[in-house]
Amino acid sequence: MSVTDGFDPDGVKCVVWDLDGTLWDEIAVESATDDLPTPRPAALAAIDALAARGVLSSIASRSAPSVLDRLDAVPQVRARFLAPQVSWQDKSESLRRIAKDLGIAVDALVLVDDSPYERAEVEALLPGVRTLAPEDVPALLAAFEGREVTAESRERVRRYRTEETRRAEGERFEGSREEFLRWCDMRLTVGAATADEIPRALELAARTHRLNSSGLTPDRLRELASSDGHELYTARMTDRFGEYGIIGAALVDRTQRADGGASATWSVPLLALSCRVAGRGAAAAFLFRLMERAREAGAEEFRVTLRPTDANLEMRILLRQAGLRRTDATATTTAAPATAADSAVLGRTLQGDLPGSPAWLHVSDREDAEA
Repeated sequence: MSVTDGFDPDGVKCVVWDLDGTLWDEIAVESATDDLPTPRPAALAAIDALAARGVLSSIASRSAPSVLDRLDAVPQVRARFLAPQVSWQDKSESLRRIAKDLGIAVDALVLVDDSPYERAEVEALLPGVRTLAPEDVPALLAAFEGREVTAESRERVRRYRTEETRRAEGERFEGSREEFLRWCDMRLTVGAATADEIPRALELAARTHRLNSSGLTPDRLRELASSDGHELYTARMTDRFGEYGIIGAALVDRTQRADGGASATWSVPLLALSCRVAGRGAAAAFLFRLMERAREAGAEEFRVTLRPTDANLEMRILLRQAGLRRTDATATTTAAPATAADSAVLGRTLQGDLPGSPAWLHVSDREDAEA
C-alpha cells in the first residue's frame, strides 16, 4: 500500500522539510565550520517540482536557531523556503507557526522528516497533517502527476514571497491597521470569467477551505458554469506591492424564478476566495459587489449556498454580516448529491441599503477598469 493512498493533492499547500537527515545527510550544528552540509540534489529537485505545481516549501528543524542564520548566507537554497522554523521547540509547534505565518490551515501541511519520533509527535498532536519519510517523496510527487497546473499556481511561490514583504512592511508601519491597508492602495476588480480564468476558478473551488461557501467540486462547477442560466465571476486584486492575481470565484445561477415570473433571484452555489486575502476585506467586497450587480440586473433576492464545515467559519460570519439568513430553499438543484443534504441556502432581499465595501479597498467592474 502506498503512503499516499487516500491522499488529496488539492489539499496540500505547503510541504515542510526537516533539515538534518532529510534535506542533507549531516547534522548542521556538529559542523566544524560555518559551512552548511550540502543539500541532497533529489530533495532540491523535489522542492522545485512542487513549486512548479504551486506547492510551497518550508522548514521545521529542531536545531540551533543559528543554523537558519547560516542558511540565510546560502540564498540559492534559502530562497526555496517560506516561513522557516529552526529552534528547539516541538515540531508540532513549528508547524502551527508556519501555518499561521502563511495564512493557511495546519491540515494543508505535509511534513517530510527522517525521524519516526518527530513524525509520531506531529501525528499525535496534529492528526490532520500527513507525515512522510524522505524515501516517500517520490510517491508524493507522483500524486501530483497529471493534474492541471494553472498560471496562478506557477506564480504562487513568488506571490507568497511578496506577501512576506507586505507582512514586514505592516510590522514596520507606524499607524493603525486600517491606515496601513489604505496605504497599500488595494484595488479589486470583478467581472465575468474569461476562458483562460476558468482553470483558476476550478482550483479555488478545490483548494480553498476557510473562505469557501459550499465545497462545490471542480467537476460540478465546470458543469454548471457551462450550462444555461449560469455565469462564473472572478475577482482580481492588486496593491502597491504587486498583483495578487485571481483571488475569488463565484458561480451565479439565474435560473430560479419567483412566483413563476421573471428571474428575480441571483443564487450563488459557490463563493470561494484565496486565504491569502483573509482579513483584508476582499471577501466582503467581492460578495457585496455581486449583490450590487444582482440588483442592477433587476434581481430582488440574493442567495448563497452554505455547507458549514470546521474550516469555513470566516465565510459563515461574512454571510451573516452581509444580512443573509437561512431560507426554506434547498441546494439540491446545484449541489453535488453528497453535499446537498448538509447544505443550506441563505438569502436576503436586495431592497433598501446594501452593505458597503471596506473604505480602504477600491472596487470596480473589470469592464470599467479596462475602459
